[in-house]
Amino acid sequence: MKSSISFVCQECGYESVQWLGKCPECGNWNSLKEISNIIGSAGSGKIKRERERVIVDLRPKPLSEVHYEEKNRIKTGFSEVDGVLGGGIVPGSVILLAGDPGIGKSTLLLQIALKIAQGPVAGFPPASAPLVSPPAGGTERVRAVGSPSTRTTLRNNHILYISGEESEEQIKLRANRLNSQKNENFLLLSINNTDAVVSVIENMVIKNIKPSLVIIDSIQTMESENLEGLSGTLGQVRYSASLFIKLAKTLGIPIILVGHVTKEGMVAGPMILSHMVDVVLFLEGEKTTQTRILRGLKNRFGPIDEVGVFVMEGEGMNEVRNAEQFFLTQRQNKASGSVLVVTLEGTRAFLVELQALTVFSKLPYPRRIATGVDSRRLELLLAVLQKHCRLPLETMDVFVNAAGGLRISDTASDLGICLAIFSSLKNMPLANTVAISEVGLLGELRSVGLLDKRIKEAKKLGFKNIISSRTHRYLNEAIGELTKQ
Repeated sequence: MKSSISFVCQECGYESVQWLGKCPECGNWNSLKEISNIIGSAGSGKIKRERERVIVDLRPKPLSEVHYEEKNRIKTGFSEVDGVLGGGIVPGSVILLAGDPGIGKSTLLLQIALKIAQGPVAGFPPASAPLVSPPAGGTERVRAVGSPSTRTTLRNNHILYISGEESEEQIKLRANRLNSQKNENFLLLSINNTDAVVSVIENMVIKNIKPSLVIIDSIQTMESENLEGLSGTLGQVRYSASLFIKLAKTLGIPIILVGHVTKEGMVAGPMILSHMVDVVLFLEGEKTTQTRILRGLKNRFGPIDEVGVFVMEGEGMNEVRNAEQFFLTQRQNKASGSVLVVTLEGTRAFLVELQALTVFSKLPYPRRIATGVDSRRLELLLAVLQKHCRLPLETMDVFVNAAGGLRISDTASDLGICLAIFSSLKNMPLANTVAISEVGLLGELRSVGLLDKRIKEAKKLGFKNIISSRTHRYLNEAIGELTKQ
């Protein structure tokens, strides 16, 4: 055994053989920390774990010679999760799920694990399929599917849940709260040793009980004796992630890693962690509300920027079936300061209510507070309203909120924010008004992507008064017409 020392940036993961005051990659000062790595000899356990690797031809191949087979995705039992993933979990993929503490990450994954373990789901036989003898050398009976002439055998869908944060009794208590039934396919282990986890999974494969899904909760709690440092440090996170990714790719087992977040809302640990995994999901929502949004930030096997809508209740996560209309509930049509917008999240169009409140301010610098929308975008739109629409907002406190807990980054909501502020300032209700347009610095209304789809979604729900770049060229024209009504 020998030791090697390297200096790794804790912000971006840049590695250097010597200490540097400023990271050449991200530009942060004093972010390089000393990491001591212990490298094993050729006979160490780390090398032995690679004994089952498939030796490939290192000769570069033409694209036409590369063999590819479409893999059956594993259905999670939640259509909202499957939509974000692009159809389900791809075998051999590594998924990183991050979110604030207490937002419901462990609850959602526990429900997914129980649903997959109960079956039947895509890629697994139904529970009623007959049990047949195992293949040669096998120890586990499998279920036969199909006619006798074309019968194939598929194994029981074992799910392995590794918890480094909670005891097995705590997880059992949560499972009872979720009204889970007795399930022999759901396997639970409370441990935080990375090498031990890898050995457990390899032993399950050797015993012919290969798990269909492995959940690691969480990656920041995993640590190895082959590396110095406490769990959660940069070296431990990188080492654990690399081992789990190699295991997933070698054995074809999908692995879900739970990740913590920093106080800025970013995934904790090295930035390289997000680059290493195949899929990055983020579960967000206000703790004071029951709404939870599952957002896809990266996906090598499907679309990005898709969202899934859930409601956190006493029995766990419940997916919202009519998510497109979910954010319109309990809307007051006769109240001023309320305008509807159509925002796109991936390929889905959501109607969201934007609320604004303007009150006279006694402060030298009036407050501008935004919830669910970009505060810097709000400042820009207020300047446009003052300059081109002559609205006296320089002495007003302005509050803007996206109802329902959805965070809107779509610029198509610009017109809705402006009209909501105008409605509150003039105390003029804009009942059943839908605004779809980006607002430029010159006060012009600019077209947005998939405008026809947005308008179609609004009309499908019965809204006819739709204001967009097709009906007006400038913001002051739209406000002037509303004033005459």
